[in-house]
Order: sequence, then structure tokens, then C-alpha cells
Amino acid sequence: MSNIKQISGGITAPEGFKAAGVSCGLKKGNQRDLAMVVSLKEASCAGVFTQNAMAAAPVILSKERAAAGLCRAVVVNSGYANACTGQRGLEDSATMAKTAASKLGITEQEVIVASTGVIGDFLPIDKIKKGIDHACQELSFSGGADAAQAIMTTDTVPKEIALEFELKGKKVRLGGMAKGAGMIAPNMATMLGFITTDVAVGKSLLAKCLKKAVNKSFNMITVDGETSTNDMVIILANGASETALGDEEDQIAVFQEALEFACSELAKMIVYDGEGATKFVVINVKGAEDSDQARKVGMSIADSVLVKTAFFGEDANLGRILAAMGHSEAKIDPEKVDVYLASEKVAEGGSYLIFDEDKVNSSLKQREIELTVVLGKGPADATIWTTDLSHDYVEINSSYRT
Repeated sequence: MSNIKQISGGITAPEGFKAAGVSCGLKKGNQRDLAMVVSLKEASCAGVFTQNAMAAAPVILSKERAAAGLCRAVVVNSGYANACTGQRGLEDSATMAKTAASKLGITEQEVIVASTGVIGDFLPIDKIKKGIDHACQELSFSGGADAAQAIMTTDTVPKEIALEFELKGKKVRLGGMAKGAGMIAPNMATMLGFITTDVAVGKSLLAKCLKKAVNKSFNMITVDGETSTNDMVIILANGASETALGDEEDQIAVFQEALEFACSELAKMIVYDGEGATKFVVINVKGAEDSDQARKVGMSIADSVLVKTAFFGEDANLGRILAAMGHSEAKIDPEKVDVYLASEKVAEGGSYLIFDEDKVNSSLKQREIELTVVLGKGPADATIWTTDLSHDYVEINSSYRT
């Protein structure tokens, strides 16, 4: 990182943002289950949304509003996904936005909504309306941590980040929060991400920067290969720092670096907190013809159930890795493929090598495992972050509704 430093404060670290996280009875045990993030002044916005054809009601509504490029508030409930809920689901999402707009004194079009939780159940909208009222009363410049906690479902820890960096000679900030632990796969995952910045950024440039950052972060993670109905990443830029991002390429690069770092760190937090995960696996693919080819190989390995269970069992089963590469539909020349587990070369020219079993097995016992695949085809590379597949993952997802 050039001049970027991590600070505290999460999504409310940038100037001009308040947040709250409250309980309105959607989850057991009086847990926080409704979050709100509000910009005190008009903000440009951009969003990236799930590619799932069964997109949830809040995705449909928020995708339309994000396209307009302006947003003042984001309202998120956990516990209920409001997905596969038909016309009533759309009406309930609109009611969330209308209620927040009325309480905040802004227009409905300036409110983006999100939901996460069990698919198929209708929102208990009366509880949510009361929760929105409560959240409006609790909004504060230090409310980011509560908001990050309120959007959690099977997450075991909240996921936050805040950065400070220099732009045009002034200190500016960028903050974010995310949720996700399971049903995680690219385009996007069962994950929500919200980012704020006090830099003024035009909506078209903001959308371009976000898409690029998401493709290098949230779209490079996978826990179980499942793409959800509710995924979205939203960014708000309110210009409260009185620093505007124009068309200067060097300044855009600085902002892009900060945004990509924040998104990557949040994405890795999601994988690290993967449901039942005992391993955090970094898959480096090098020497591909282009980035798409590299990504195909990496994702094929990362999504392989057999590879994931081998990592869980701490078994250096190289055959599973090579087989997963082979069905990736990427252009591969087996005679050029080399594979490394940690720093140990275990395959060369697509064939097994005699390697130090003790050294490799020791690396597989670590919480973090690194796998590197060299294709020998070109200059492109990609890094994928994934997990193993454990008994606990099955337990968690076999009784998610109950």
C-alpha cells in the first residue's frame, strides 16, 4: 500500500456518516438484527449485485435505485432473506425504504435496502418498521460496530475495515462492513458488503471503480460454490472531506488501490469465517494466457469437494488437485504444469514428484495453506481464497432453518 493506513471506526470512519444496529425481534436472544447507515449529505452510489436468476426482492429494488447513482441511506435486516416471496416481498422491501425515508426526511429513491437470512419466509414487516424507527433514534458517528454486528447470520465475528489515505494533499477516508460465512461463491456470494467514503466521486466513475474492485476481491472467494439470491455490494461517496476525484489518472489509481484493499480484506474475512472451516486456503494460479483462464483454473480447484475434503483431512492428495484443474475448461498444457504446496514443489510437467511428505504434511496442518499452480502458458495470474469442507459445515447447513 502506498500511503494507506488502517484505522478504527468501520463504516462510520469517513466524515459525514452515521450508523446504528438494533434488535427488532428477527433473531433469537435479542440479538442485533437491523442495521442502518446514513450519509448526512447527498451521496453518489454504485452497486454490484447477485447474478442468481432468483434474485431477492431487495436486490430487485436496490439494483434499480443504485442505477440512478444517488443514495442517502442503507437499511439492512438479517434473519429473513425476503427471497422467493413474490409481490408481497417487493412490497415489503418498498415499505422498508418508505419507512426509513419518512423517518429521515429524505425521498424513498434515496434509500437502498438489503436482507439476509432464510429464503422463502415473508418479512415480519411490522417488527422491521419498529426497528427502523429505533435505528433512526440510535444513529451515531460511532455506530459502525453495532451495524456490522446486526447484519450477521451464521457469521461468528463481525467484519469491518476503515482506511485513511492521502488524495490531492488531503487526508480522506474509506470504511466498510460485510457479512458472509456460507453460500459463498463468485457473482457474487451470500454476502453483503457496504462501503462508505468521504471522497466526492461521480456515479459513473464510482461504478467503474467498484466493479473493478469487486472482480479482484468478492468475486475471487468461494466457500461452497453456492451463489445466493441476496448478494450485493454498495458504495456511497458523499464528498464530506471536500476532496473530489476527477479524471486525474494518478489520483484515481490511489483511490482504486484503497478501495481494492478494503474489498479484499473484507472478502478474506468472509472466507476466514467460512461455515465450519478449519483451513484458510490461498490458491495462486500463475502463467495463464489471461486472467479469465487463471480464474477458471483457480475456481475449479477451490470449488472441488474432493480437494476441500482433502485439505480438511490434511492429506496431500495431489491427484485431486490435478483432476480439478483438468475439468476447469481452461486452456492447459499438462506438460507445462507445475504445482507447489507451501514452498514445496510437488508436481512438474503435470507429473508427481518425489517430495518431502513430512514437510508438506506439516504445512497442511496449519490454519493457512498456500497452493500455487504454474501453467506455463502466459503472463496472467489470479489469487483465489477458499476453505476446506468439514463435518461442522454439514451440521450447520443441515439444520439452518431450525
